[in-house]
Amino acid sequence: MSDLGTRDFQVNIEDIMHTAYLQYSLSVNVGRAIPDVRDGLKPVNRRILYAMRQLGLGKSHATVKCARVVGEVMGKYHPHGDAAIYDALVRLAQDFSMRNPLIEGQGNFGNIDGDPAAASRYTECRMERLAEELLADIEKDTVNMIPNFDESETEPEVLPARYPQLLVNGTTGIGVGMATSIPPHNLGEVIDATICLLDNPKATVDELMEYLPGPDFPTGAIIRGRYSMRQFYQTGHGSIKIRAKADIIEKDGREQIIVSEIPYAICKEQLVKKIAELVNDKRITGISGLRDESSKRTGMRIVIEIKRGAMGSVVLNQLFAHTMLETTIGCTMLVVDHNRPRTMNLVQVLQAYIDHRLEVIVRRTLFELKKAQARAHILEGLMKALANINDVVQIIRESRSRQDAAANLIARFEFTQIQVDAILDMRLHQLTGLAIETLTAEYEELKKRIEYLTALAASREMQLGVIKDELKEIREKYADPRRTEITIDDTDLNIADLIPRHSCVITVSNTGYIKRVPADTYRTQHRGGKGIIGMETKEEDHVEHLFNADSHDIIFFFTDRGFMYWLNVYEIPEGSRTGKGRAITNMIKVEPGEKICAMLTVRQEEFDDPNKYIVMASRRGFIKKSELALFKNLRRVGLRALVIEEDDDLIGAGISENGNEILLSTKFGMACLFDQDDDQIRPMGRTARGVTGMRFKIEGDSVVSLEIIREHLYEEPAEDEEGEEVEVEVDVDEEMPVVGSGPEVLVVTDGGMGKRSYVSTYRKTKRGAKGVVNIKLREGETVLSVVQITEEDEILLTTERGQLVRIPAHEIRRVGRASYGVRIMNLNSGDRITGVAKLVEVDVPKSPATEEGGAESSETPAEVPVAEIPATEPAEDGANPPAGE
Repeated sequence: MSDLGTRDFQVNIEDIMHTAYLQYSLSVNVGRAIPDVRDGLKPVNRRILYAMRQLGLGKSHATVKCARVVGEVMGKYHPHGDAAIYDALVRLAQDFSMRNPLIEGQGNFGNIDGDPAAASRYTECRMERLAEELLADIEKDTVNMIPNFDESETEPEVLPARYPQLLVNGTTGIGVGMATSIPPHNLGEVIDATICLLDNPKATVDELMEYLPGPDFPTGAIIRGRYSMRQFYQTGHGSIKIRAKADIIEKDGREQIIVSEIPYAICKEQLVKKIAELVNDKRITGISGLRDESSKRTGMRIVIEIKRGAMGSVVLNQLFAHTMLETTIGCTMLVVDHNRPRTMNLVQVLQAYIDHRLEVIVRRTLFELKKAQARAHILEGLMKALANINDVVQIIRESRSRQDAAANLIARFEFTQIQVDAILDMRLHQLTGLAIETLTAEYEELKKRIEYLTALAASREMQLGVIKDELKEIREKYADPRRTEITIDDTDLNIADLIPRHSCVITVSNTGYIKRVPADTYRTQHRGGKGIIGMETKEEDHVEHLFNADSHDIIFFFTDRGFMYWLNVYEIPEGSRTGKGRAITNMIKVEPGEKICAMLTVRQEEFDDPNKYIVMASRRGFIKKSELALFKNLRRVGLRALVIEEDDDLIGAGISENGNEILLSTKFGMACLFDQDDDQIRPMGRTARGVTGMRFKIEGDSVVSLEIIREHLYEEPAEDEEGEEVEVEVDVDEEMPVVGSGPEVLVVTDGGMGKRSYVSTYRKTKRGAKGVVNIKLREGETVLSVVQITEEDEILLTTERGQLVRIPAHEIRRVGRASYGVRIMNLNSGDRITGVAKLVEVDVPKSPATEEGGAESSETPAEVPVAEIPATEPAEDGANPPAGE
């Protein structure tokens, strides 16, 4: 007798429980409770349908006892209790549970009042035709067959599923530590959304919702709100508010509430009892009678009598508030994907189904191709035998046995064993002329079929076309109209839809106060004017940033610590022309001591463009490019945008795309122009510092402006043999001639001077060059900003003391690149320009009356107060008006 004690070892029971429980929970979730994303079925449902197919219980077969099916499933495929199997079978046959039932039941299969189905020995069943579509082509090696629980049989790992069953009928399941709840949908709408994704693999949830607006419940009713459904489709988690369909009618001088449809998965009998309890408890006092008049002939009909003097609408709202006439269903798109539970959104679910169908199509094609090639091989042997029929017959007659005949035929005509067997199995009637013609026709058809199948197996495009054609066929056969109505709820209101689109001027002071003012607050003046007060400032406070934006844009705020924060433009409080604004720290979660260095406006639709980048430049000449999509997941706590050295500052950021150019300008009047393509600046992650964008020729110089040049209408300048930039000697006493073409830039100094020059006069260099002369500067002046403009643009300038002027760009003289500028703003003594922005045009949707040539809207914009300052005449080019004028 062996000593068992010598083989004992100590184990922590917590470790055993942990390991065993994980294995158990995974087994329950994957093997019982959660549906597979490919065919949308739990294992028990899949096994029921497969067992019925093996029994031949299709739509054309007579119904058989459900007990027969339950026994088949339990004995061969599903080693669990018969009650669980029968309950799953019953649900597949209930038209109030399934949007498209998969089993046709005969007998008592329960009802919406909560009554259970009769015992399995009393009820009968067979498959619906839609269920047969789930199993179609399973015999053609389209899916993997796996051993059953005792390895005595095989069962499919997943069904071929010719339509997205997961969404069509939905499912609910509670596993260990997780649960799934997917509502049913309309078959036609699901197929339309799938076809949309087939045609456009990059389709978004919003685009798919144009075809699949929401769930479609078998009991009808009304879904209130689209926003919650959009959240569910985008994230896989959400909730749906469902309200009963109830009409208020008048009969015999009193009102009645007629409920004809109730929310999904609600027991009608319990609902009626709840209403009666509320009346008996006098929580609802306006009801005098309650009847359930539902029947198979009339359908659902709950009649609620209203007392005289009471209002039916008030009573109905009370019922919505206190009963299940209005309820909220929690939805979770939890599925099994590659044997792992996973929450998916709408796009991922449909794409997983498409991937599954692609595999099915490929496997089916290869199966049929192999079968067709085998048949063609036999036909080739038969046709060869018929062409030499006399010799074949003679060899067979002279042979002593079938084996000898086969060997002799192979030796004489080089037949294969398969061909010889087919020849020896031929009957005499196959030697008739008609039979030979039939054989030839079959062979020709097979050749065409083989060519098609070969092309199909090699072409993904053709495979997608087959999937689409089969989906359209399913839709034509089985789709029916939507039953559930979708209405608007308060949650659908988007504040952005309530804000009219208009051009805004955003000003930010150096102490962190921000405000938004409509652009039309500032009327256009001539070049050289003083402007009007744009913000009341104190001695320690001045306007530091100015830019123009659409009211529906998003603003990115970049700080000196390299973080990015964001706001919607319309979220910035609209202030008066002379108001100070609101502290930014009250609107975004900037850390104490953090200072905003640069701002950028982004349109929502730009995030999905893979060719859009954010380009950032620092004072010391570093530049960095990152994909805009990296900043798509906006967070109020901010995102790390770049790494900034302690002795450096971020001076600007812009949106660019491949093909654009970057113009860096320094405060001492130099500029460097180079391409932003990947061979010059490679895309980097959000936490990178960047690369050298410009070096400085003058000691103490620094970058003050970053501008993205978006048009290219000029030829590339030549470079020397070493690829270095060629220095241009400029006589400071002579202005360069106005030459060039294409896009222009406006250069503005802090002293109120400015000029326009063609970008083509800026010789393009490589990244890291010292650049060329940008503008001649007067003593004490520095370059403030460089902006790409056209003659139709208008320019906004603001000063340290809050003066703001709006001038047309065409009044600023166009001169050579290394020339002096002209006076564009008359500054008061001690004042200087601190902000420059180009006014953007906002496309405001026209009213139907305007588009059709009718009258404009009668609504007029509120009168905007402007200072009564006469427009000044333009100063002479290069002249300095007297101070204080």
